[in-house]
Order: sequence, then C-alpha cells, then structure tokens
Amino acid sequence: MRETIERTIDAGGEKVAALKDLAVPMRDGVHLAGDAYASDFGTPRPALVALSPYGKELQALALTMPPQKRPSPLWDGCIEAGDIARVVDNGYVHVIGDLRGSGYSEGDHIGNYNAGGVSLGEDAYDFIEWVAAQPWCDGNVGMIGISYFGSMQVIAAAERPPSLKAIFVSGGHYDFYETTYHGGIMWLMPRAAREGRGGDSGWAFTDGVKSRMLETHSPEQIDKLVAERLQDPDIQAWPNLVHALHYPKNHEPWFDIVMNDVDGEWYEERNPVNLAESIDIPVWLQIDQGRGWTMDGTIECFDRIPAKNKKLTIGPYPPMQSRPFVEEHDKMFRWYDKWLKGIDNGVDEEPAVSVFVEGTRQYVEGDTFPPRRAEHRELYLRPRGKLSSEPEPMGPAHAGPEGFFQAPLTTTSRVETLSWSTDVFDEPATLMGTGAFHLFAAIDQDDTNWIMRMWDVGPGGKRQLLTTAYLKASMRELDADKSTSGSPVHPLTRRVPVEPDRIEEYVLRVYPMAATILPGHRITVELSCNEPMVDEHNSLLPPDAFHLPVGRPVTHKVYRDAAHPSRLVLPFTV
Repeated sequence: MRETIERTIDAGGEKVAALKDLAVPMRDGVHLAGDAYASDFGTPRPALVALSPYGKELQALALTMPPQKRPSPLWDGCIEAGDIARVVDNGYVHVIGDLRGSGYSEGDHIGNYNAGGVSLGEDAYDFIEWVAAQPWCDGNVGMIGISYFGSMQVIAAAERPPSLKAIFVSGGHYDFYETTYHGGIMWLMPRAAREGRGGDSGWAFTDGVKSRMLETHSPEQIDKLVAERLQDPDIQAWPNLVHALHYPKNHEPWFDIVMNDVDGEWYEERNPVNLAESIDIPVWLQIDQGRGWTMDGTIECFDRIPAKNKKLTIGPYPPMQSRPFVEEHDKMFRWYDKWLKGIDNGVDEEPAVSVFVEGTRQYVEGDTFPPRRAEHRELYLRPRGKLSSEPEPMGPAHAGPEGFFQAPLTTTSRVETLSWSTDVFDEPATLMGTGAFHLFAAIDQDDTNWIMRMWDVGPGGKRQLLTTAYLKASMRELDADKSTSGSPVHPLTRRVPVEPDRIEEYVLRVYPMAATILPGHRITVELSCNEPMVDEHNSLLPPDAFHLPVGRPVTHKVYRDAAHPSRLVLPFTV
C-alpha cells in the first residue's frame, strides 16, 4: 500500500481537501485503498462511500472533466462514483475505494462479486465501518454511484453494517445473469466494462484479478469445457470470443461470463436480487427507461426489499447517464439529508413509486409498479405488416408465413428485419408494465436469436424505442409456476435445440415500459435475429452495447394466421 497523503485540490475554482491512498483494513488482514474528499477534515460529517474495481483515480476525473453525454468520444462508462465537488459542497465526505484485487488494493478478486472466498459484501461491511470510525466521519454512512457501484450498494446493505443508514441506487444491475445474457443472448457490454473497450476504461486490473473458472477447475477440465464452448457457431464467428477462450488469462473476468452461458449456481451465489430480502434500511432505487432488463431488475429488487422506507423512481428516455455521473444528485441529497443528517424534509412521506410516462412526459405516482392498474390486451401480427386488435381469420393455407434469411455478419453487414404497425391512434393510450410476445415460427437450424424492439412512431416518422424482448430459441422453456399471460418467465438454465423446420411457439418477455401513445402516433414492432450497430437508439449507446449476432445462416418463417396467433400482449392502463 502507498503512504496516505493529505492535499488540497482545485476543483473548478472550489478547493477540496483530499486524503489520498487510505489503507482500509479488512477482517482477514488485506487492505483496500481509498480516497476521501471533504471541505476539510476537522469537522465530522456523514460519509458517502463508493466501491468498484474501476479505480479510484479514474473517479477523480469528476473534479476536472465536464460531464459527457453519449455520443461524446470522451464518454467513459466507468466514471460512475458521482460528482465529488458537489458531494463535498453538500456537507458530506466522499470516500471512493478500490475493491479487493483492483486498483491500489491488496488481495485477490476472483470472478464476479467474489473476492477470493470473501464476499464483496463482507469487504463493504468492513470498509463502511472503518469509515464510520474515522474522526472526520460522524458515524453516519450512505453510499453513492451507479451501475457496478449501484450493485455494490445492494450487496453491502444486505450485510447490514450498523453504520450504513440508507442507500440511493441509480442505474444499478441486479440479477447478474440478466446483466450478461438477455433471454439467453449474450450482451457484449460487460466485456467493455471489464476490459476497457468502446468508451470504457474497464477494471483497474492487478495480478489479484483472477478467473474463478480457472481457480476452481483443473487444466484438463478447462480444456474440455473450452472445446465444448468453441463449438457454438455464434462464438466461432466472433473473433474476440475465440481469442478470450484460447487466452483466458488475458480476459479473466470476461472468460468466466463466456464460459457460463446458462443461469445457475455460478450466477445465483452473488445475485443481488436474492440478497435484497436481507435489506432493512431505507432504499431509493432509480432507473431510466430504454434498457428494459435493468428496469426489470430494478423493479424486482424493489419488490423484494422488505424495508418499510423504500422508493422507486423510473426516469425518462434515453438510458445512458453522463460520465462523470452527475444526474439524480438532487434526489440523492434529499434522501441522505433525511436519513443521515436527520433533516425533516418530508421525503419519506411522498409516494413510494414515481414513473415518468413517455409521450405525456409527466410523472405518475403510486405505491407499486405499475402505479396505475393495467389490463393486458392483445395486438395480433397480420399479413402486410399490420398489427391489429383483431386476430387473423384465415388459416395458413391462405395467410401463408413471411420470413427472412439472415446471413452471418461475417459475410454481410445487412441486418434483416420484419415489422408490423398499428393504425395511427385516434385517442391516447397508456402502456405501463410488462408484456409478452407470442411468436409462432420455424427455423432451418437448431438455434437462433429472437430480438423484438417496439417503437413509438410519430406523424413525421420520428421514432423512439419503448421496450425490447430477447430470447435464445434453444432457451424457450417457460417457468409455468412463475409465468402469467402478461409476464412470461424463462428459467434459462439449459439449452434445448430446436427441431429444424418445426413450428414452435416462442413466448418472449417484453420488458417493462411506461408510455402514452398520442393521437397521430402508431406502435411499430420489429423482429430480427441480430440488431443494427447504428440506429436512433443504438447511436445513444457505447459501441459494444449490442448482442452477440447469430453466427450461422438461418432462414426464419413467421406464422401469423388463425391457427398460429402470433401476437403482442401489452399492458394498457384502465
């Protein structure tokens, strides 16, 4: 560990005092590195703790770099610990720590949310209690930060450190499998977050960052498992993944994700959603629309937290916050002023749930999500690209299937899509909640991706993404006990190859949404097996924020006739 030094930093004209390279002891003797920022260290104040493997020095750029919005080339997805100067100006100490095995910290970080046999929750507990005991802290601690930092808040709160009085989680990730595979389809963004690609600095790697797969399997077992994984045509067609599997020590955390392509014990052991039931302090969860799986996980986490004082805010599209992260600080300071400073500002008496509704651009409040009662109604896929509340009356002999052939992206840059649209709406209609996409289809291979994106299309053709749905065809099994007509749930624990040319019913989970379709607008739904790198939505995301394409040529036939009622089931408020 480096020696702690105290210095003053010029943050845009404001002076911030800093304690750099604090050595924070863990219960097993390992020390984590941290930096503390305050207006001065002579007066005890509440502290806001931020923990991640992205490196505390990277977070310090919040003092010198103006916030960047996508698609700025300087946007860095890992600068997520918050606005240091503003935290200090609001009377808090901002403490930013490097997790075990990363940055300037000691120890081994093995796998994800696991630290060499010690859960990251235990390390967070020890870090928080050490901070609370310092003379510059008054004993009251909260946490700060989005994405990975947000997940760490849930993991820490589940350990119940006595000094942690509340958390405010913005843009967190929860079910770890759902963070890396959507409906069983690999999402490439986690590689960027871990290795530093396409606008992300990645983890602050040290020799202490290791693969859990390599640590827990013999070389012979690894060789066998890697050989099996390399048989996947999607993997074979993506050079980065072939490289990661052949040279795992260059990509250790990502190697673990690639090797664990179905849900199960590896993900569940550190699943923050499972830990949520142990949280007994005030919690405010916030998420923006546009990346449906994070909305889904945020809502599930909110529902499972038993704490009396909990809040959920779903904000407006688009989905990507600034880097350095500066949004949502107004809400956060009101929350911490109440629970860390004891200021009676009424935040605990306001409605628990607040949802921004696209279209009307107004917030709707209530006690649960959705805050308004919704009933699920069906919109049927019809010939000639029509989406209708009336089912198709003709059978397959007359309303024959339509389809698309998708060549691998190794041989084409064209992504094929089918689309269906409603007539324009005469009256406003509000959608709020989850949905389902029932798709009757046949493919000529044993697997493919199903990717559905739903748009609000305005009178001039301008469109905005409302929600998405993803499903790997081989992972189509439903959990009958958990699924409902408007909320299908897939176990995603095994692959069952598709029988080529057989018509199957695929039921995709449509992620939560909150939007009013205004008069003159229409709903358009697009279906594909890959997604375009650039369009109205994807241009707002980092370059790696897309899904692993299908690596083989596949012909897809979609049936939408009287015998095969392909349809959307959507939550219309009443």
